[in-house]
Amino acid sequence: MSPTRAAIETVWRLEAPRLIGALARVVRDLSRAEDLAQDALVAALEQWPRDGVPRNPGAWLMAAARHRAVDGLRREQLVERTHADLAPTALKQAPEPEDGGDDTLRLMFIACHPVLSREARVALTLRLVAGLGTDELARAFLAEEATIAQRLVRAKRTLAEARVPFELPAGAALVERLPSVLEVLYLVFNEGYAASRGDDLLRPELCAEAMRLGRMLAARLPDQAEVHGLVALMELQASRFRARVDASGEPVLLADQRRALWDYALIRHGLSALARAEALGGPLGPYTLQAAIAACHARAPSVERTDWTRIVALYDALLALTDSPIVALNRLVAVARVDGAAPALAQLSELAREPALEGFHLVPAVEGDLLLTLGRHAEASRAFHRAATLATNARERALLLRRAADAARS
Repeated sequence: MSPTRAAIETVWRLEAPRLIGALARVVRDLSRAEDLAQDALVAALEQWPRDGVPRNPGAWLMAAARHRAVDGLRREQLVERTHADLAPTALKQAPEPEDGGDDTLRLMFIACHPVLSREARVALTLRLVAGLGTDELARAFLAEEATIAQRLVRAKRTLAEARVPFELPAGAALVERLPSVLEVLYLVFNEGYAASRGDDLLRPELCAEAMRLGRMLAARLPDQAEVHGLVALMELQASRFRARVDASGEPVLLADQRRALWDYALIRHGLSALARAEALGGPLGPYTLQAAIAACHARAPSVERTDWTRIVALYDALLALTDSPIVALNRLVAVARVDGAAPALAQLSELAREPALEGFHLVPAVEGDLLLTLGRHAEASRAFHRAATLATNARERALLLRRAADAARS
């Protein structure tokens, strides 16, 4: 790849969200805004190798997109002449990308609008705000490119049919919409942190995008505690990346991780974000509570010296807030450390009857851990084997099968 082509790709990844956000606000059509931005990219690919990269590439792209919008309005005669005369003026008044932080934020809130399905929100955010191509999205979610393309088209059509305003919500409306945005970032990060399918446990590029967008959101909304809580959670979890897999990419359990491999700069950033979330006052939200749990692990020099009692208390608060069976399952791991494996196993038997946990591979995996602690190796082996048959990630499945074999030999 030539240096100019590499520069264009870098500029596009950085400027596209602000460019599309600014254009969408003016043309009031997300698909058209994206098309205009793509036209500007094509123009850059044609002209920059010949003329050189401009000193202000973001402004150049915005100007190119505006010119194409004006030409399109005139050529297609989409509006009456009076409106056509006004449209170029409106386009010329659109902010330049370097001042368009609010345009990126606006685009994020549009892409995460609750009128869309969860899958559509994730795909549209990664496409428009993170700048991932259809091929990259297909690889990330192990889907056909045509499936992803159709999902994006349907999402944009849904937004158009719902007449979603291209404005950043304010006041109570912003607070009401924020959970939808945070949920998307959380889902993107989790898919990167523990891939649900495929051959790799980690997809760091998804985690990196979620953290980048989370930090951007925190910078624009500094008074929203849960934004800082989510950033803290992601950074504290991401700090364990290098220790979570071995040299061959196989998963490494928390108890076996080399803590010297943890990224302590990320831990410091995460703890700082958690402190900001807590300092804003009020009841702790679900992301901040999860970040507080992650902080207990991050501060501990070993599994044995972890503050498991505090972790149980934090899980109690999180469970009261979410009533999530998965939270209840995670809580049992901490309960086993505080009260012993037997009480935790008894609670697991009851929890396993929850319909939401049916077919969830971590239920028999936790059961296997508890049985192993109690010295019931044959039963533990069978539980790990059941977990392996339910796991959809190849690396997790292989780990569970190894644990089943090890337990059987004990």
